[in-house]
Amino acid sequence: MVGAISISDRHTRIVLAGLSAVLLGTTLFSLSVGAVQIPIGDVVLLLLQKLGLFHSSEVDQTFAIVMNSIRIPRIVMTLVIGGALGISGAALQGLFRNPLVEPSIIGVSGGAATGIVLVVVFGASWGLMQPGLFHDLLLPLVAFGAGLTATMAVLRMSKQLEQTNIAILVLMGVAVNALAGAVIGLAIFYADENQLRTFMFWTLGDLGGATVEKLSIAGPLLLIASVLLLRYGCSLNALVLGEAEAFHSGVDVERTKRHIVFLSALAVGVSVSLAGIIGFVGLVIPHLIRTLFYADNRLVLPASMLGGAWLLVISDVVARTIVSPAELPIGVVTALIGSPFFIVLLLRAKNRGEF
Repeated sequence: MVGAISISDRHTRIVLAGLSAVLLGTTLFSLSVGAVQIPIGDVVLLLLQKLGLFHSSEVDQTFAIVMNSIRIPRIVMTLVIGGALGISGAALQGLFRNPLVEPSIIGVSGGAATGIVLVVVFGASWGLMQPGLFHDLLLPLVAFGAGLTATMAVLRMSKQLEQTNIAILVLMGVAVNALAGAVIGLAIFYADENQLRTFMFWTLGDLGGATVEKLSIAGPLLLIASVLLLRYGCSLNALVLGEAEAFHSGVDVERTKRHIVFLSALAVGVSVSLAGIIGFVGLVIPHLIRTLFYADNRLVLPASMLGGAWLLVISDVVARTIVSPAELPIGVVTALIGSPFFIVLLLRAKNRGEF
């Protein structure tokens, strides 16, 4: 039966409801803190007014301007990117049956960033960098295409006897990321000062560029990719037993692989186009979900989406407040959290004789 690992639907709903409540509370807190402190009550009232309720209630206009023009677009972008990164990491880990797999490790982020930097540095000479709908649509498409190309190259080179060798996959990911870094470095050689500042944005990550226009294009792509990945919980459960067993359980293994890789590349590539490289969200959260709750992918996938959004919201709060009035790059904060965690995972895998 597809879905070899199972937990009760009731327990799954309880866990997801709890995570949703935590995410909601964290989101309200994030909207209230910053250079302008907004009381939680006013945050809730402003959000309700956005939904068409309580228009007769008066709120400080400064609070309303800060919320509507800065914080709401930023928190929406943070939520959709965090959710997309979390579920992409969980899906890839389930697909390759290894907790060490993460989108940036297998080349998605590096490839996407390379495509973006090439467009930023050389696109002006081709007339591609003029503000407008074409420019806003171009960046997500380039990031997706470049990320997918890098990932497919890593997957193809890591195949051994028609199966993916995880150790080779990770090493190939390192090699492709190194190549991406070299191409980015070459592009920097030809960049001017403005382009160099843009390059720093892509490498360190930044959530400060959120606008309604960007979200109207990239947001639906992230939501579509995340929602479609939720459909593969049962298939990933069957793959835990092995590809042959999954095939006999009714899973189209190769089709599942292609779809998950495609959707993950879409989610991560578009995320990079919005906020630059943000690593380790897709590594840390799925592993924590499996450790704290269950390994059933019908829980892990939606819980990782909620958990990824929560981690990125928390990281954004830290980035905005710890060195206020300045702001830390969001990629630095997530790397400080994720790097030690990744080292611990590697050491545990080594001690279990997996390498």
